[in-house]
Order: sequence, then C-alpha cells, then structure tokens
Amino acid sequence: MYNILTLNSISPKINTQLTNDLFNVSSSIEDPDAVVVRSFNMHETELGENLKAIARAGAGVNNIPVDKCTDKGIVVFNSPGANANAVKELALCMMLLSSRNVLDSIDWTVSLKGGGDAVTKTVEKGKGTFVGHELKGKTLGVIGLGAIGSLVAQTGVDLGMKVIGCDPHLTINAALKLSNAIKVVTDEDVLIKNSDIISVHVPLCDETRYKYNDAFISKCRNGVILLNMSRAEIADPDAIKRGIADGKIAKYVCDFPTDNLIGEKDVILTPHLASGTYEAEDNCALMAAEELKNYLLYGNIKNSVNFPECSLGYLESKTRLCVFHENKPTLIQQITQLVSSTGANIDNMISKARGTKAYTMLDVGAEVSADTKKKIEEIDGVVRVISIEK
Repeated sequence: MYNILTLNSISPKINTQLTNDLFNVSSSIEDPDAVVVRSFNMHETELGENLKAIARAGAGVNNIPVDKCTDKGIVVFNSPGANANAVKELALCMMLLSSRNVLDSIDWTVSLKGGGDAVTKTVEKGKGTFVGHELKGKTLGVIGLGAIGSLVAQTGVDLGMKVIGCDPHLTINAALKLSNAIKVVTDEDVLIKNSDIISVHVPLCDETRYKYNDAFISKCRNGVILLNMSRAEIADPDAIKRGIADGKIAKYVCDFPTDNLIGEKDVILTPHLASGTYEAEDNCALMAAEELKNYLLYGNIKNSVNFPECSLGYLESKTRLCVFHENKPTLIQQITQLVSSTGANIDNMISKARGTKAYTMLDVGAEVSADTKKKIEEIDGVVRVISIEK
C-alpha cells in the first residue's frame, strides 16, 4: 500500500487511478510515499526519507523545491498540456475583451443606471467612445510554442489572424504539429516588431524573468496588446506602466495580479483563472495520478522536470531496481557488476541521462537483498536506490 498526501483540494478523478486497493490517498498523511500538489508552496515542507515523488497537478513547478528533490532522488512530475485548452480559451477571451474595449464599455453602461428613458439616447451618443478592433487580419505573436502556445497560435489562425511564433526550445515533434499558416521565426525581434497582439507562454526562469521590459516594449508597434498567461514576473510592472503612459501599450492583460498593477488604467487582471475550469482540474489530476501510479508500481518516469523519461513497461521479472545516480563513466558498469556478483541474472535494463543526472532501471530475475541494495547506494555517484518487487 502506497500512501499519497494531497496538499490541495484535488479532483476526485484522481481516485480512478490511485485506487484504494493499492493507494491510500489523504490530506493527513505524515510520512507519504508521494505527494500530489497544485499551488501549495512546498519550499518549506520537510521532504521525508520515504518520499519518492511529487506530482504537480498543473504545468508550473515554481512552488516545488526541484533542486532539493533532485539531490534526494525524488522525482518531480508535472502535467503538461492537461490544462492547455483552458488557458487557450482565456487567452482568446482576453484578446477579444482588450481589442473591443468590452470591460470599459460594461463599466460605462452600468454607470447609466437610473437614467430612465434617456438611457437609449445616451448609449447611442456614447458608444463611439468604445469602438475597437477586429482580430481578423491582425498579427498575433506567440512566444513559446509548447502545449499552450501552439493552441493559442492555432486559434489565431482559425480567427483569420496572421500568426508569428517564436520558441528557441521548439522540438522537432512540436514543430511538425504546427499549422503551415504559423510563421515560425528564430529572431524574436521579428515577432515583436510585427505583432499587434503578443501572447507569451513560457516558464518563469532567469531567461524569461521581466521579458516584458523597457527594451522589449520599445520594439513593439504603437498600441500593442500584451498578454501574460504565464507568471506575473514575466513582466516588469514599472515598464508596463511606462509603456501605457507613452501610448506604446494599448492594453496589458495578466492572469497573475500584483498590487502595483491593480487599478491601473488599461491593465486587465484576472485572479489566476487560466486553468480554473472543472475540466482542466480533472485533466491535471488524472495525469498526475497516472504518472505517480506508473512510477510507484513500475518505476517508469514520464513528464518529470528533473529526471529523464525512462520506461521498461510492466514488471515481469522478480525485482526491478531503480537507481538514481550521477551521469558519470563506469558507474553503470559498477552497478551491473555488483548485481551480477550475487548470481542473479539481469533480464532487462535501460539507462537515460539528463544533464548531470541519470536514471537506470534493471529487471533482475531474483530477489535482491537489502545488503546488495546498500552496496549499490554506497557506490560513489549513486544518489538513491528504489526496489520494486513483483
């Protein structure tokens, strides 16, 4: 029985994968084998010796101490793409709201309450103040063409927009899935200078922090609309305010409110609604549960942010050894020699590396003693050994 701690309210869909015959799922477990989390800040959370994995029901992992987990051989999973459609729909909503001045017009209309029969005439006289732009024919620039960005870009195509995309980390598989109507550029300045609306869909890191800064904004077309569905820190708030004051930015839309932008003219803020749909919550919970189940029962890793993707399928041998180690020469040889020295046969094996870290799985045709596992852990460069018995 594996104990799974939930640190937030998680969709009950999780129980369709983490069934109660093999998993005990609760919000009050003291020494869990794994954790499922949404937005709970885990940076001050004690990572017990029994903890094997953390699954984030969502894409971003800023609330998880990933480096610390890596050093302890704790796999951190996320749920890429599970909430992509929800984020795409809010991005579309915000493009429409900001292009057509919908929110300002609603506020003005509410102010007419009590005008009686004069309301109709007032509306006809004042509606010209809120004339906006159609999206069709405009140019949409999408920075980051992952699961979410690619959907936003395709939505622009479907609306009759010209779409420019840029992503220095675009994979071949992701590129092949993009519509030919999306112009992919390697020079981000080309996108910035030619877009009427720019939507950014990138993780927060040193490379992307304050991406919307003075230098970025100075390259934009006058009257650009900037969308930020990623993280508040993607934008420099002072630069945004200066851009609005100068008329460079027509609207700034962000799904992560901060005090210094709340109430500012031409700023539209929503309370982290992008993935806030029942469908997205279910999808993220299901993906997180599937990842944990496949890892805890079989050692297989998919959608990890700190260890390589690695799978041997179902366990058919007596024992599966899962070894977290440094990516160094001769280390795998030392592991296999130690197992073979016990007289046990290695039926199957796979090893994958990710930067300086590696993960090796060995299917062994016999039970592996605690003493052998301890000796493997004592090899210089080995971080952790987890044994799964059939």
